[in-house]
Amino acid sequence: MSQGALEGIRILDFGQLVSAPFCAKLFADFGADVIKVEPASGDLARQWGPFPNDRPDPEKSGLFFFCNTNKRGITLDVTAPHGRDILLQLVRHADVLIENHHPAQMRAWGIDYPVLAEINPNLVMISITPFGQTGPYSAWNGYDLNAFHLTGASSRYLGRPGEMPLEPGTFAADFYGAMTAAAWGLAAVYGLQQAGGGQHIDVSCSEVIAAVFVALQTIAAYALDGQYEKRSGVGMSLAAPASILPCKDGHVWMLALQPGQWEGLKEVMGHPEWMERDMFRDMFARGRNQNVLYRELARWTAEHTKMEIMEKCQAAGCPATAVFTVAEAAEHPHMKEREYIVDLDHPVLGRVRDLGAPFKLPECPGGPRQPAPLLGQHNGEIYGGLLGMASQDIERLTREGVI
Repeated sequence: MSQGALEGIRILDFGQLVSAPFCAKLFADFGADVIKVEPASGDLARQWGPFPNDRPDPEKSGLFFFCNTNKRGITLDVTAPHGRDILLQLVRHADVLIENHHPAQMRAWGIDYPVLAEINPNLVMISITPFGQTGPYSAWNGYDLNAFHLTGASSRYLGRPGEMPLEPGTFAADFYGAMTAAAWGLAAVYGLQQAGGGQHIDVSCSEVIAAVFVALQTIAAYALDGQYEKRSGVGMSLAAPASILPCKDGHVWMLALQPGQWEGLKEVMGHPEWMERDMFRDMFARGRNQNVLYRELARWTAEHTKMEIMEKCQAAGCPATAVFTVAEAAEHPHMKEREYIVDLDHPVLGRVRDLGAPFKLPECPGGPRQPAPLLGQHNGEIYGGLLGMASQDIERLTREGVI
């Protein structure tokens, strides 16, 4: 295998749970040397699971495993005077530091950006927080779901019309924030000359969600004329068919908005007479009459399996798709053919299924190659090798609980 695209870049992952660790993992997937810095108690993700047989074990957390592959791991107590000094030594050797702690906490530890920039003027520091480093909410306590709900995204999309909003899947805002942070953090690394040195990348997960989920039809529309889209439940409110429908063995996503797609669906369904009515002449007319439309479509989908519907519709140019369960997706041949489903060996978990890199670089392929590190697994390698500490000093700092 050729060298990773990010070979030669050294990252300090000074984060917990999802946003900072997943951001660092994206660098590690393509060859960056990522050093995971954990307290002696470990990243909080080690406590979250999921765990095999639902038995908690800090070395068997699925969440930690997924977010920390390809990294070297060390333990370090930055609240101890010597611990902070050691982190500053590591910063001198780093190109990037990624963190997701409360801004006030970083200042209290004495490792906020002005301090670190004095140590390493070329350091790119990526801070991923719910509300950002500035503004009235920057001092608030918050997590992933706080960031999501601040944006109006749940009011716009989640739940049935006229009923209370619902929460999204946990960590959605963190994962989106991490992807954004990785993209622009990498831009800052390669833009050092233009910027005249390192800089602080301030990523607010709430602003990322606002940009991705509600920028056009909600916030931007409201800014223009005071109007905005509201929840429509399952499917689209303006056009049809674009909705999930039940079928013989589960559910199928039915989409046939454009004329060619609608004609393809009619062909698959055998050109029933009702589809020729004027009330279904285009996607907007079908949207106005969607209650009738979906009732008729559901009668047909109920007679067929989701794979049958998907394969026949796709062959006719209608982009219907089976709604897969997690188990079905994990075993799907398309994912395996693209090497998105991979297996890794872990010293405690054994053979583990994982997800590959979500980006394809044919000349320098990425993705997980090494499992997430055990707690403190690379202490000797990093402290003795990179920092040149004597073995007796490492032993003493270990006894003192610093590392």
